[in-house]
Amino acid sequence: MSKKIYFSIIFLLILTSLCVSCKKSNLLSKGNLSFSVDTLVFDTVFTTIGSTTKQFKIYNKENKTVQIEEIQLMGGADSPFRINMDGLMGTEFSKIQLEGKDSLFTFVEVTLDINNQNSPLIIEDSIRFRTNGVDQYLKLAVWGQDAYFHYKDLNDDISNPWFNDKPHVIYGYAAVDSAKTLTIPAGTDIYLHKNAILYVYKGTLNIEGSLGSEVTFQGDRLESLYDNVTGQYYGIYFQEARPSKINYAIIKNGISGVHLYSRDPDFSDYTLKVTNTIIQNNARYGVFIYSGAKVKAENCVITKNGNHALFVLEGGDFFFNHCHLLGYGAGDAATPAVGISNFYNDYANNVTNIGSINEGKIYNSVIYGNQVSEIVFDTLPGANLQFDIRSCVIKRETPATENYYTSILWNSNPLFTNIAENDFTFQLGSSLNNTANPALTALLPPPFYDIKGILRNAATPDIGAYEN
Repeated sequence: MSKKIYFSIIFLLILTSLCVSCKKSNLLSKGNLSFSVDTLVFDTVFTTIGSTTKQFKIYNKENKTVQIEEIQLMGGADSPFRINMDGLMGTEFSKIQLEGKDSLFTFVEVTLDINNQNSPLIIEDSIRFRTNGVDQYLKLAVWGQDAYFHYKDLNDDISNPWFNDKPHVIYGYAAVDSAKTLTIPAGTDIYLHKNAILYVYKGTLNIEGSLGSEVTFQGDRLESLYDNVTGQYYGIYFQEARPSKINYAIIKNGISGVHLYSRDPDFSDYTLKVTNTIIQNNARYGVFIYSGAKVKAENCVITKNGNHALFVLEGGDFFFNHCHLLGYGAGDAATPAVGISNFYNDYANNVTNIGSINEGKIYNSVIYGNQVSEIVFDTLPGANLQFDIRSCVIKRETPATENYYTSILWNSNPLFTNIAENDFTFQLGSSLNNTANPALTALLPPPFYDIKGILRNAATPDIGAYEN
């Protein structure tokens, strides 16, 4: 091969290479990126608890492919944020190509360290995108809140009540053990992690909320997505508990709001007295009385629970006065608001356990919902049964004829103000208006206020927890 031909071939190869490079370069866009948000904001997150995952989209609005030269989480490894880019976790990424008119999801989570502050604080970071030599930034922001954390906490040192200067978060359980007393003062916010429980075993729990300063129980995910999600934690569980009290509490979004199993036989008083309290949006039960526990409830609203507002199984005593016992639960709400049974079939041991109901009173209350019948009884002989239901508004397909019903307004619409918004006050013309029995109202501790602190009309009080 002559030198002339050899150099000609080399020249052609170099020229072809340059053309390919030019062609490849011409295929890439000189434009920049667009984003679905300029700031990704997280709702309040408790320190040490991870947030939900949030996402944003990166857009290439050009026709040509764009190469993202660098992506960097500016806080680096010390950032509380974590990013997932195209399926990869990290703090830095490079040479990611995004085709023309295409988009790419980016996922972000955050976990905060303890900040030793009672008030929320805001923590910020940003993600830098470098494309064609130009830097663009997407901001990240989260509100953080420190809290008292209870992890498998037996509350061995509970000579003082829980403080209410910052929230309490329960992992696993917080327990009140035998012969001990836990007092929770007004204004305390309690958040429970998945499956967590406040467990009272042969001890005493006193929740001392007040009007406008209620004690709240809810899940520990504070994003608005979880505002009305049921089953986020278990609930408050009393096992053979000593006499306990709940006043002005809001218990929502658990599995069973209040669950009582048996009682301490050394005490004749009610296992639990619950007053001026809202129990709503729990996956199963509002109040579950099992195997002999005793409950007295006044001025309470128990509603939108997946099964029953009040469920009694294998016996137990109850006295509800001026309460809302309502259905309206999510889904089909296939069970009535009130279900009463004095037995339990233990199939594992092939035995039926039967219990007594020595006090079964419901006075001046409304039992209503979406079902054709919102109160059912399923009882067996062999134990004492004492029912007394008076001066109530009750929804039932066929009005009952049992002699323990007295002065009942059957299937008379209570005309609640706004069921969808959980406003169970009532409109003008409601069957609840002026129809309570004042002699039964007088059984409340004086002065005779409703759940909102309104003094009841002594001569013609209203049925239920609210006085118009």
